[in-house]
Amino acid sequence: MESNGQKHITVDPITRLEGHGKIDIFLDDKGDVERAYFQVPELRGFEVFSLGRPAEDMPQITSRICGVCPTAHHMASTKALDHLYHVEPPRPARLVRELVYNAFMLEDHALHVYVLGGPDFIVGPEAPAAERNILGVIGKVGLEVGQRVIATRRRVRELITHVAGKVIHPVFGLPGGVSKGLSPDDVPGFKQLAKDGLDFAQFTLQVFKDIVLANREYVELIKSDAYTHKTYYMGLVDEKNQPNFYDGDIRVVDPNGKEFAKFKEVQYLDHIAEHVEPWSYVKFCYLKNVGWKGFKGGIDDGVYSVAPLARLNVADAMATPIAQEAFLEYEAALGPRPIHHTLANHWARVIEMVYAAERLVEIMDDPEVASDNLRVIPTATPDKGIGVVEAPRGTLFHHFETDPNGILTLVNLIVATQNNSARMAMSVETAAKALIHGFDVSEGLLNKVEMAFRAYDPCHACATHSMPGQMPLVVRLHGSDGTLLEEIKR
Repeated sequence: MESNGQKHITVDPITRLEGHGKIDIFLDDKGDVERAYFQVPELRGFEVFSLGRPAEDMPQITSRICGVCPTAHHMASTKALDHLYHVEPPRPARLVRELVYNAFMLEDHALHVYVLGGPDFIVGPEAPAAERNILGVIGKVGLEVGQRVIATRRRVRELITHVAGKVIHPVFGLPGGVSKGLSPDDVPGFKQLAKDGLDFAQFTLQVFKDIVLANREYVELIKSDAYTHKTYYMGLVDEKNQPNFYDGDIRVVDPNGKEFAKFKEVQYLDHIAEHVEPWSYVKFCYLKNVGWKGFKGGIDDGVYSVAPLARLNVADAMATPIAQEAFLEYEAALGPRPIHHTLANHWARVIEMVYAAERLVEIMDDPEVASDNLRVIPTATPDKGIGVVEAPRGTLFHHFETDPNGILTLVNLIVATQNNSARMAMSVETAAKALIHGFDVSEGLLNKVEMAFRAYDPCHACATHSMPGQMPLVVRLHGSDGTLLEEIKR
């Protein structure tokens, strides 16, 4: 349709993601893209309506933000409560938390590989829309493989349910520990599940090699300018600068791969700031010590990225041997790091599946995993707590402050998709400008533009909180004949 003398293309709704969004693309008179906006029109108010509630409710409240990544919010809130109440969980409790969390990372990444992002490669980016889904994937890889994907995810989710109480809304995290652990009788079965999970992750890596990496067109697409731009990257690392989903320091590298910052979670506000645009309910995060330059990219712009691509960019190596072997192969093909190809997130995500599964095996082999030493009861007066984990979609911050009775007076959530929001908007516009030339724009071509955001596995339900504390509201009063009598705006 015409819009201010320009051709205007709207993709609404965008598909295969968590939450809602749309893309508005404006073409000039030649049919080239002038601007492309990645908009998120939904809004959640968790930072506001949590105020006045007991802080210990937050692991349950925040897990309701999203049905796909509740474990990430539950864990970040639980770690924030540890800090808030000045209590350190015993090692067995930490092992149980890590067990659940790595199981969650494994099955959540599998969801994206086979159901959300995978169809663009396994079925094809310009295949008919009705085929770019899990049924199309099964049609390509075979029913037996489809059954294995579903069965493995189900078994891993059963482990989470057994320990965490619920797979959608976990209830096991407590300040100072967990409410339930493993019994010695649980260990043999879960050891076998961990080994089966590792077999599945390695199988998925082979599927990716056979279908994606063996296809020259797909590899060229990953490396193409349409899906490439240079930014900063952020992720959690251990003392060896290896990725750790549950804990560690926050490391940032610049577009050239040089370490720009490394800091504790309590220092996050010294490094991260949020910018607001009028056309989206998502806030755009940037590095405070570089500054906001407006979706420019490069070393002078504070835009940064999180998620699998970023985690591998900030790492010196992987923490487990099979994942490290895959990491070196990835780096040899796309490197040197940092790798700036947005679609490389898919390859990095599969490598992280291998790491998560290997970590499950390590935890289940730890003799303390079935210990009943599961909690240290808090005794200190609560004040301020910050918890950070690596969600499947990237670094997740939960920040709570309370009065002496533990009643919340401040809640700040910076979720993975917020950290990625600026780069994601850049990715959509970069892809649109590179791919669209002329007014005859096919659905398959628009799907290639969608692939730019889909690589991040975004969760916009998580990312949309509150800007001024309330969302715009229009109330229209009509008479019985339909006549507009009054319009009230907020």
